[in-house]
Amino acid sequence: SSSMENQYNTSSVLMLNRFNLSSETVFPAFIFATLSYMIILFCNLILILTIVLNKSLHQPMYLILLNLPINDLIGSSAFFLQTIGEILTNRKTMQYSACFAQAFFIHIYGAGAVFILSAMAYDRYIAICCPLKYNTVMTYANIMRIITIVWMSCLVLITVLFFLLSRLPRCRSELTHPYCDNPSLLALVCANTTINNIYGLLIVALSQVIINGMMLYTYLQILVECFRSKRADTKAKALQTCATHLTVFLLLECLGLFTIISYRIKNVSPHLRWFMGVSTLVVPPTLNPIIYGLKTKEIKVKVVHFFRNKIFRS
Repeated sequence: SSSMENQYNTSSVLMLNRFNLSSETVFPAFIFATLSYMIILFCNLILILTIVLNKSLHQPMYLILLNLPINDLIGSSAFFLQTIGEILTNRKTMQYSACFAQAFFIHIYGAGAVFILSAMAYDRYIAICCPLKYNTVMTYANIMRIITIVWMSCLVLITVLFFLLSRLPRCRSELTHPYCDNPSLLALVCANTTINNIYGLLIVALSQVIINGMMLYTYLQILVECFRSKRADTKAKALQTCATHLTVFLLLECLGLFTIISYRIKNVSPHLRWFMGVSTLVVPPTLNPIIYGLKTKEIKVKVVHFFRNKIFRS
């Protein structure tokens, strides 16, 4: 490749070296991926419908929670629709634009999850630590403001990330990671990626510091408040709510941070990196609706009611 035109492969087709399924594993893989996606779709749509259709759930806590299943569907759809198509057709290539779009939505999902969980923590903090101020702080207008800030900050951060990526020339075309994301697209680039790396690390570091700081502060305050509280039922309910929120948050953090860090470490087993990467997109969207939907009494009651009346009567 001494000639100049071979140096930059700006061809829009990428080579896939991801699943390498043998003929007898294609069908099980297809069934497994499709079932996983169906479960995720079903659980998250039930949660969305339950909150949207029940006027009694149009309260701050649930309006913020509503964003979680929406965000989970963005991430898992970006991953599964592409993956199921690849398994079915046994494709060995992918359009660069499709990869770019998949990566964009997967990053929106990653940022969204963290921001939404923070907004939920803030809501619980006000509810438990400043209950008298709750109705004046958490007005409908403020809830809409918080939700707008969450989505706008995701969009701005991730759009800048991908704008910085789009200006770089590529000269490699092989993808090995199970889905497209910023690091796997940067690996195709043959130019200086310092600015991209600095910006990427900066938004991870900044959001981590701000969000973990916020989580730590709000949940410590909630804990203190719980132990001060004389009412046993309030204490139990608050602790249970916080425990479930924290579990989901820590799970997401561990999976996400491992995936981010594993790119920077060369000798991580590719299988482990692969498994963790996929888990980040499959585990939270599966668990969130179950944890939040069924741990939250009001939602559980409505879901059961919905199934009894609408489905088994018909």
